Amino acid sequence: MTRPAAIGLRSVHKRYGKSTALDGLDLEVAEGEFFCLLGPSGAGKTTTLKTIAGLEEPDSGAVELGGVDMAGVEPYDRGVAMCFESYALYPHRTAYDNLASPLRSPRHRLPAHEARERIGDIAELLGIGALLDRPVGRLSNGQRQRVALGRVLVRPARAFLLDEPLSHLDAKLRQAMRAELRAIGSVRRTTTLYVTHDSVEALALGDRIGVIRDGRMVQTGTREELWHRPYDTFVARSFGRPRINLLPGTVTAEGHFRSPDGAYELPLTVPAPPGAAVQLGVRPRDIGLLGPGKGSGVEPAGTDRGTALELTGTVHVSELLGRATEVTVRIGGQQLSLVVPRADAAGLRPDRPVRLSVPPESLLLFEADRPARPGRRIST
Repeated sequence: MTRPAAIGLRSVHKRYGKSTALDGLDLEVAEGEFFCLLGPSGAGKTTTLKTIAGLEEPDSGAVELGGVDMAGVEPYDRGVAMCFESYALYPHRTAYDNLASPLRSPRHRLPAHEARERIGDIAELLGIGALLDRPVGRLSNGQRQRVALGRVLVRPARAFLLDEPLSHLDAKLRQAMRAELRAIGSVRRTTTLYVTHDSVEALALGDRIGVIRDGRMVQTGTREELWHRPYDTFVARSFGRPRINLLPGTVTAEGHFRSPDGAYELPLTVPAPPGAAVQLGVRPRDIGLLGPGKGSGVEPAGTDRGTALELTGTVHVSELLGRATEVTVRIGGQQLSLVVPRADAAGLRPDRPVRLSVPPESLLLFEADRPARPGRRIST
């Protein structure tokens, strides 16, 4: 990272009674970066934001803003603006008054005409320009969430902390708002830490993405790094719809992946100990549909397909996804999902034999999952 760190968490621990929210969390966000923190409910995402904002004190570890330790610094003096998933608005006041409230504080007070101009710009950006005179209590949940987001964006800040700010919007508006937020980040270059449970949002918005689980950072990187080189099966499962195929098996003495029932073997490009229990990962969109097949197994592809491998199996079920179709294929005792264009899926009825093309370079190899520990990627 060449830019200086605007936000830094160093081995931060936070407990609530017997529950651990943050377990030695390390995080670094560069100046001007749009960083997405991705994880399931209960992973510690909101606690991370509150700890940075000073609304929660860590039990141990350090929180730094601009390289300065924030220990003992009040939230008001940290210069960050946080958008809560629960809105935290004044319901009896109008949308305009809620947006204006940060600009009336002694620290951010602006001349009236400048405040009106800034509020108007943000309101139009968020599609709430016609709602400014309405009390917030009379707005829909989606409209309230846009007001809450606007109240953060309207004020000058060293960093924005956004806690699932689009979760209550409908799909069309959420997609439009993702584009607008990305544009705001590009123009203002204000450091932004954006929390989400939606991998599509993280991939669309983040300059970098951090995947958090059980209060620990599992992996950080660009979208390409997390997609192509996931640290473990938890990260691999976090991205992609449909989710990545993870097939259990073992490594043979010849360095091949062997399915549990011996129905097929696949040569591996990554060395692994013979006899090791592993999982083979391949994303549904990396699998090609070649046509009808016979039986089940694996064959080398023809020269017209380069070094791709061919798998044969039978159709289990297909599901229309709009312009594409998700097809589940049985290969021995295992199932493999792939996504094909709608036209190519015509006639793929249950129990029909099919041939699949699998590029060896798209295969990922992981250790077998263990209780409470996803299998780590095996690499050179």
